[in-house]
Amino acid sequence: MNEAPEPRPGSAIPGSAQVSVVVIAYNDAALVGGAVRSALAQGDAIAEVIAVDDASTDRTGQVLDELAREHRRLRVIHREDNSGGCGTPRNDGLRAATGRFVMFLDSDDVLPAGAVDALLDAALRHGTPVAAGLCVRRELPGPREVPWQPDLYREPALRTPVTDHPELVGDTLCVNKLYDRAFLLDHGVLFPDGRFTYEDFVFISRVLAAAPSLAIIPDEVYVWHVRRSAAKQSISLDRKDVANWQARIEAHRTSVRIFADAGHKGLAHAARTKFLDHDLRMYVRELHTRGADHRQEWWRLTRAYLAGFEESELLAATAPARWLARVLLASGTPVDLDRLTQLAARPGRLLPPYASDGERPVWSRDLPGVELDGLDALPSEQLPVTIDAEPVLGTRPVLRLRLHELYGRVGAASPAGIEVELRRRADGRRGPVHTAALTPDPAGRGWTAETPLDLGALIPRGGTGAPDPWDLTARVRCADGSELHGALRATGPGLRRHALPSARHGLLLAQPYATTGGALALRMASGMRTAWQIAARKLRRARGRGR
Repeated sequence: MNEAPEPRPGSAIPGSAQVSVVVIAYNDAALVGGAVRSALAQGDAIAEVIAVDDASTDRTGQVLDELAREHRRLRVIHREDNSGGCGTPRNDGLRAATGRFVMFLDSDDVLPAGAVDALLDAALRHGTPVAAGLCVRRELPGPREVPWQPDLYREPALRTPVTDHPELVGDTLCVNKLYDRAFLLDHGVLFPDGRFTYEDFVFISRVLAAAPSLAIIPDEVYVWHVRRSAAKQSISLDRKDVANWQARIEAHRTSVRIFADAGHKGLAHAARTKFLDHDLRMYVRELHTRGADHRQEWWRLTRAYLAGFEESELLAATAPARWLARVLLASGTPVDLDRLTQLAARPGRLLPPYASDGERPVWSRDLPGVELDGLDALPSEQLPVTIDAEPVLGTRPVLRLRLHELYGRVGAASPAGIEVELRRRADGRRGPVHTAALTPDPAGRGWTAETPLDLGALIPRGGTGAPDPWDLTARVRCADGSELHGALRATGPGLRRHALPSARHGLLLAQPYATTGGALALRMASGMRTAWQIAARKLRRARGRGR
């Protein structure tokens, strides 16, 4: 391992500069410059930016060296051997840092303006060894931004002692935080070395196990770029191999052990609950898209891990997550994947049939031991109701809806009407809201409604280029004053592309489809030019398959 270039003579660090930013990179020549520049642009608080090239085979090292010749605060460390993970290069940067505080930045992400100043101010004002702020996931190439763990960062706060705030274990990111470097080194808080996936989990567990206090700020301090179309997916998106799930379980098991060994039983308990509410639901939601061998191995690994959970940890999880875990523990082989997928969605939907064992609601007749415990106590707005939505797109597009009864809870609220809202996924822009009265099913199994769909209102003036996704959610108004909420379950033969005449746009291209979690969504585009572009892309793909 070597550094280049050498620090310039006389390049003393200003007295106000207290923060070292460690940027790690591997074969990311096209993006690493943006990350480094965003760190250097943070201003006078930056003592240095340390870029660690993990033995890249592309031009990453050259790009960093060229930047270092332009910016005296940039130091480059070239590793001679690739570490196989993110932990070792971060540890190299941490050990080489000279600033009082340190932050971590990945080569394909950026720090927003003012991030370091905001975190540094909080750490100094409260005298805490750690300050944390809001991270946003920015979907590229579109403008959509999704806050990460937003409930933790709604307002400034001082969390002391950390052990009294188990909710902090929900934020497993290392990059949206500022750390006192001496605190990390004195407590031996480092990342796992080598090829260790989800190294953040372990590092943050070590931080929380050792930190006496933590300052929270609502400021946006980190932009996590999500590139779903990238040739090589990031670790968090590359979940197609069951080894990814195995690595996640191992990282989580290690985190729980760190808390337990430190005597923080409350944090260990919270970490396991977080695993059920977040990790388990996310992977179950995608399980139906995997092959049979993957599903069987995933099921085996998950059952083995869940077998070590205590009943109190299951009870602390949300009802959908708890029921998912109970089904997994009760069945030795994968079962009811469609129902599990829908229940794991957010918000969760419990599909029929609705079985009972005496007066107890249970998962199914085949698994009568899996009680749907707590269902009777859930507030109306948290009920995992199922609302089927069948799009019928013709000259007059409509949406046919069916609200299912749920062990008498829905009927007890007397549903009267339903509102269907459409939101543009790219930016959250609200589209039209369609309302309809609900009519009881003569068989007593639910309620039905039909509402028109104004698809033309989803197209901006001037039309669209690429198809624009829209998500649909529903709100049911009940006679007792309560409300039911949920996404719509995609059903029916209309889940395909439609070309529709439009007085406003000439031609509308509408494609209703089911998301990975089974919810109804729409892709919308307009104009003959867009239609030709889509047809041309399909033709190119067909030709490619024929070669």
